[in-house]
Amino acid sequence: MKKTPLYENHIRLGGKIIEFGQWLLPVQYTGILEEHEQVRKAAGLFDVSHMGEILVTGPDAATFIQKLITNDIEPAKDGQIVYSPMCYPTGGTVDDLLVYKFSREMYLLIVNANNINKDFEWILENVEGRAEVKNVSDDYAQLAIQGPKAQEILQKITSCPLSEIKFFRFTESVLLNEIKAIISRTGYTGEDGFEVYISPENAVSLWDKLLEAGESDCLVPAGLGARDTLRLEAALPLYGNEINSDITPLEAGLGKFVKLKKEGFIGREVLLDQYQSGVKRKLAGFEMLEKGIPRSRYSIQKNGEVIGYVTSGSFSPSLKKSIGLALIESAYAEEGTGLDIVIRGKPVRAVCVPVPFRFKKYQK
Repeated sequence: MKKTPLYENHIRLGGKIIEFGQWLLPVQYTGILEEHEQVRKAAGLFDVSHMGEILVTGPDAATFIQKLITNDIEPAKDGQIVYSPMCYPTGGTVDDLLVYKFSREMYLLIVNANNINKDFEWILENVEGRAEVKNVSDDYAQLAIQGPKAQEILQKITSCPLSEIKFFRFTESVLLNEIKAIISRTGYTGEDGFEVYISPENAVSLWDKLLEAGESDCLVPAGLGARDTLRLEAALPLYGNEINSDITPLEAGLGKFVKLKKEGFIGREVLLDQYQSGVKRKLAGFEMLEKGIPRSRYSIQKNGEVIGYVTSGSFSPSLKKSIGLALIESAYAEEGTGLDIVIRGKPVRAVCVPVPFRFKKYQK
């Protein structure tokens, strides 16, 4: 099992450690509900150093990345971030990632922790032209500070004008109390906030400085449990749940990140055919009408027939009700359609609702 540079800090803070893929990470400190609510009303600090970083450089870097991903990086300016699925020729999803554009010849791909090796191998298999690919995951630790007070807290330890960093933009070579960092206005909670990339040897120092700076603003360390309930309320996909090698981005409701007018990207032919013929199943949001907590992989029925399954589900701390995302037959995915979630062998009533479940509070 792998540990982030902050593992001992999590232990000292009373973090409950669990296995997450190949990593030992805190699922909670004081409790998922409390940490969730603090992020919504103040701020939370997450250790996301398990995420992966893959560097693509060279004269043909942009052309190569255009082939790899479904979105279009051509309009992106230096300092901009592009979210995109990355697909197999079958249209299934290799991963969803962030592309940080430093220049036309330098891009940093942020990939999901459990997919680092798989993604790196896939990218190497498909590399072409004058492009070089390097797995630099060990060169970075990553912290995420999220919530309405995130900017105010982070600003205390830097002279960089954070208000000038717009949504899905980043700034490099920022000093945070003399610690060099890359700062981006991104996150996985549906709240305004920042993700900070630093050298692993500086992770403990920066973690402590941030908690100290945010003490008067009620900044709390937050674990994987709150991260999951926060992203679910914002209807943000989790690889392995809403997307995987058998689920296409179109089925997962990520069509706006699939630029079918762009020629030559891997999986385009299958996705174009699926778009033209219509998806037979699609991702839908639902809320429970009866008591019960929906969990991933629970079966979903309509009139006694199985029509799909829950991809993610939980009690929503913000909405005070049980919610979930489901991959179901398209005919039953419309708002207001009644569903039965099979919980411990018993059908429990639910209804399709619009997503996101909670309005996202990003600073554009």
